[in-house]
Amino acid sequence: MDEMEEELKCPVCGSFFREPIILPCSHNICLACARNILVQTPDAESPQSSRASGSGVSDYDYLDLDKMSLYSEADSGYGSYGGFVSAPTTPCQKSPNGVRVFPPTVPQPPPQQHLLPQPGSLPPIPRNSCITCPQCHRSLILDDRGLRGFPKNRVLEGVVDRYQQSKAAALKCQLCEKSPKEATVMCEQCDVFYCDPCRLRCHPPRGPLAKHRLVPPAQGRISRRASPRKISTCTEHELENLSMYCVQCKMPVCYQCLEEGKHGTHEVKALGAMWKLHKGQLSQALNGLSDRATEAKEFLVQLRNMVQHIQENGVEFEACLVAQCDALIDALNRRKAQLLAQVNKEHEHKLKVVRDQISHCTVKLRQTTGLMEYCLEVIKENDPSGFLQISDALIRRVHMTESQWGKGTLTPRMTSDFDLTLDSGPLLQTIHQLDFVQMKVPAAPMLQLEECCTQNNSATLSWKQPPLSTIAVDGYILELDDGNGGPFREVYVGTETICTVDGLHFNSTYKSRVKAFNASGVGQYSKTLIMQTSEMKLPRYLNQSLCTVAWFTFDPASAHPDIMFSNDNLTVTCNSYDDRVVMGNTAFSRGVHYWEMTVDRYDNHPDPAFGIARGDVLKDVMLGKDDKAWAMYVDNNRSWFMHNNSHTNRTDGGISKGSTIGVLLDFSRRILIFLINDEQQGPVAFEGLEGAYYPAISLNRNVQVTLHTGLPIPDFYTPGEADPTGSVC
Repeated sequence: MDEMEEELKCPVCGSFFREPIILPCSHNICLACARNILVQTPDAESPQSSRASGSGVSDYDYLDLDKMSLYSEADSGYGSYGGFVSAPTTPCQKSPNGVRVFPPTVPQPPPQQHLLPQPGSLPPIPRNSCITCPQCHRSLILDDRGLRGFPKNRVLEGVVDRYQQSKAAALKCQLCEKSPKEATVMCEQCDVFYCDPCRLRCHPPRGPLAKHRLVPPAQGRISRRASPRKISTCTEHELENLSMYCVQCKMPVCYQCLEEGKHGTHEVKALGAMWKLHKGQLSQALNGLSDRATEAKEFLVQLRNMVQHIQENGVEFEACLVAQCDALIDALNRRKAQLLAQVNKEHEHKLKVVRDQISHCTVKLRQTTGLMEYCLEVIKENDPSGFLQISDALIRRVHMTESQWGKGTLTPRMTSDFDLTLDSGPLLQTIHQLDFVQMKVPAAPMLQLEECCTQNNSATLSWKQPPLSTIAVDGYILELDDGNGGPFREVYVGTETICTVDGLHFNSTYKSRVKAFNASGVGQYSKTLIMQTSEMKLPRYLNQSLCTVAWFTFDPASAHPDIMFSNDNLTVTCNSYDDRVVMGNTAFSRGVHYWEMTVDRYDNHPDPAFGIARGDVLKDVMLGKDDKAWAMYVDNNRSWFMHNNSHTNRTDGGISKGSTIGVLLDFSRRILIFLINDEQQGPVAFEGLEGAYYPAISLNRNVQVTLHTGLPIPDFYTPGEADPTGSVC
């Protein structure tokens, strides 16, 4: 329970929530604290459309409220939006929890009065007041109802009350005359706490009292606090009970709301049914998170054992090193101290890495356990409307927390072995050059079968080094046979870990294998992978021998978690207002490739970006913001080319719903060209391209696009000379 305490504290005052209200961003804040951080905005900054806190619009759209930078002629053309209507610039301050909040603009109540007085005595909310969430910093202009438009979080209030009660002092007997003793039982019928002497004297187990039920004091305290289910009333119609749930607006409603037509076209379901459904969803999500927490506990045990193994191996390695140095008599003694220093440094480095991982995992596990305990307490609540107000946000948090325990999180970052070998062969005159050398060749790579595939007459192979392998690798050698059981031949030598080989025979079976090498030599081969190419089904335009026709889709495995897929991974959109990146599932480094994307939805003039990227591109910013992507981002009026956050070649002409964006990647000339509606957009976008690139785009929730692949190159374009290797890596 202690780990749940941070979930129950206000981000502004740092104390337990008192009269918490739910902001549209799903975060909570004390009602009194909400009044303290209100900021009054000028009339000119108020949006035309009402953005009331309690208007029932939970899926609000704020991107169209602040477009100043988008249409500025002096900027680069890239507009960024920070949230709801921006509050006035004011000095910020830190809350006890370390969260940025705005200073109050209305008189603050005395420090000892945290709770607000009766609603009838509240001072009026200033016109055009703005409140900024202290956690996500989104701002909102209040309507005439002010803070009353925000729903109260009764579930959180009940959890806080139970938590504080559980921390209270031991219950005392209610019948002791002097210095009450600690109560040992409570009678549910009498509703009285007794110590043992008073129970025997005043509540003997005979006669009518024999049928009374005695329970432990803690259980009695909970049953005493338990009350019939609270009947929640509508915030718009205070005399009406909440009895239905609007699926589109994600909020409880009353019958009068339905009669007024506010949700006439929306899907409405019974409140009790949705309450049970969301409780089930939260319970199911908690099961997955509980498994992750169990794995984390086992992982911490593994890490602590590794600390002991590292210490033991370190001592053993030091002893072995000392023995070798002593064998070299006087000359080796001058180097012994230096070599021991290197071993100790490696020893401390391993310990530091593992201890840092223990600390990081412990903190994350504590946060996960706190969230689990909080969610379990929320599930205990018997207020359906209050539960539904926070269930979606809790479900998202549980899924997000579970995803943070994904691949690699529960894998040790360091091995306990010391991969160092002392070479004692050199002559005495070379003792001053004695140092550790790496005498091991790389281990056999592991083929990643889930990423290996064939498409048409191309084969894509992906591999990686074994987990925990610390031996340096200078490169890899990929070999294929001739498709007829003949000898293997090298088709790729380099540092990449993914390679697509084009120009294979259709309807043939190929064997492939890969090995790694370093300065010490070449390692063992991986397991042999057998791959079958497709039957020959070539369209007429494939007589353009320089064009490599490739079919691919968007890749859910490497995409940002906010990206949403449909249409067999050919159509994507996003559930975030921020730009998120998604890549194709095939990388190219040879040939001429052309693909298109059609805009299925385009709202509020966003700036989607289209282009190519490396495999390690940043996924949470616009494509082209880092040095791993080359892109064109475009709005409804104009476009720019961007790489490494550098904007170039502003060109008139934008996109709308139904527009088609083409991307032409020509490795024979090492250039990238963009098209909009079959017309080239601007000059050649980028030149000098080398290496492996994935098709990529970035978009937010206002855009939806569909991918089209396997297309011929545009008629106006003439490719360069063909690459004789015929491979794409």
